[in-house]
Amino acid sequence: MKLLTRKEELVLLSIFQNEGKSHLIEILEYLSKNTKEKWLISTIHAVLDRLEKAGYLNSAMGEPSSKRGGKAVKFYLLNKKSKKALEDIKAVNAVMWKGVLS
Repeated sequence: MKLLTRKEELVLLSIFQNEGKSHLIEILEYLSKNTKEKWLISTIHAVLDRLEKAGYLNSAMGEPSSKRGGKAVKFYLLNKKSKKALEDIKAVNAVMWKGVLS
C-alpha cells in the first residue's frame, strides 16, 4: 500500500466533500476555510497534477464561460483508486491515533 502525503489526502478529501467533483478554485477555497492555512494555487495544482498522473484522479473539461474569458474549467473527479487510498489512510490514521488524547 502506498500512503498518500498529507497534502494529497487533504486535496482528495476536499474533492470528496464536493461530491467527488471540483475545480481548482473550489479546492483552494475549501482547504483555506477548513485548515485555516494559506494555500497557494501552484501548490494545489502540483498536487492535482501528481494525483492525476498517478491515476488517483480523473478530469473533465467544463463548458467555456464568458466569466472566464471563454476558457473552460477543468474539473477533477475521484475514482476507485482515490477512494481506496482514502479508505487506506483513514484506517492507518485510526490505528496510529488509537489511545492518543483520549
